[in-house]
Amino acid sequence: MRAALLDLDGTLLDTAPDLAAAANAMLADLGLAAIPESAVRGFIGKGVAQLVRRTLAAVSGADAGEPLAALALERFEHHYGALNGTRSALYPGVSDGLAALRSQGVRLACVTNKPARFTQPLLARCKLAGWFDVVVTADTVARRKPDPEPLLAACRRLGVAACDAVMIGDSANDALAARAAGCRVLLVPYGYAEGCAVQELDCDGIVSTLLHAAQLTAVWS
Repeated sequence: MRAALLDLDGTLLDTAPDLAAAANAMLADLGLAAIPESAVRGFIGKGVAQLVRRTLAAVSGADAGEPLAALALERFEHHYGALNGTRSALYPGVSDGLAALRSQGVRLACVTNKPARFTQPLLARCKLAGWFDVVVTADTVARRKPDPEPLLAACRRLGVAACDAVMIGDSANDALAARAAGCRVLLVPYGYAEGCAVQELDCDGIVSTLLHAAQLTAVWS
């Protein structure tokens, strides 16, 4: 493997505490009841707009209309901008795994469905920014995961063929994008799988930590 493409939320970082706090601050602004962090964890994976819509639906029991959804998104982004990275934490093995991948000569890209205005500060606050040669966010490509475009964009910017890259993620978004792009894919079992167990997904392996993933890529190389 010449490159590793890494998902952010649920793979490198547990960001649910920040996202849940922002979601509940948004609900309070709208005069709506709070929901538990465990519920918000199930809404993570397809970007903040989808998370906001899922949160509203969980509270009201129906899809929100466009005016309410737009207002809710504005309030969520306001709060998340202040909270982003304050309670997020690296999963075990992330730092060692990134170091191991680098020691193999593997180039690293972060490929996320999070917008750049949240991704870059989050990587910086959690001391991850220096690891990545390339960062591909939701607003730097026309389509987000599970479309393969973000992965292919990362490979182009890294100067590697997709067949020489592995996607490391936590959900069907990552698995489907990798298969469509022609990358290998490894999945972690601890992230935000949107209700679909990673054991049920088409992948090349399930790894307990990022360090475990690095051990596999060393064998593949």
